[in-house]
Amino acid sequence: MTDGVRDDVSFDEVVASNERRLLRLALMLSGGVHSAEDLVQTVLARAHRRWDRIGSVEHPEAYLRTMVLNEFLSWRRRLKNRELPLAEFAETPTTEDISGRLAQRDAAWRLLANLPRRQRAVLVLRFYEDLPDDEIAAVLDCSPSTVRSNAARGLATLREGLAGRDEEL
Repeated sequence: MTDGVRDDVSFDEVVASNERRLLRLALMLSGGVHSAEDLVQTVLARAHRRWDRIGSVEHPEAYLRTMVLNEFLSWRRRLKNRELPLAEFAETPTTEDISGRLAQRDAAWRLLANLPRRQRAVLVLRFYEDLPDDEIAAVLDCSPSTVRSNAARGLATLREGLAGRDEEL
């Protein structure tokens, strides 16, 4: 800051320090590595065009996080073949049986994928980004009570899915 005025931050600096975090957020929202990369790439391309304005805000990284979330919520592009994300394999060979862990991870992704986008966004922001309800409400442009109701509905749906899965076993 110089004389109370915030110095603009360069686009490259902000991207370099926040790209991995944005990718993790997008992965949690979208459920797939390639979709997450597309989501972040779309947001960064849009942000680059308006960086003179975005770079001068107090927290450009928070602005980018909001852009990722909004882009996810408004994405109209749907895959016609309804791709399902697959669990990724460990990179180092091991003798341990990891099938149970992979099955649980896959089941969790499937349960999250069945949630409506808003509920999923609320749960990701609450449990992954560790944001309080009032900050989630500000990001989603809604009231804190709407955040709480979306979280409650999302968690109830996940519980029902888990109960149904346990009955199948």
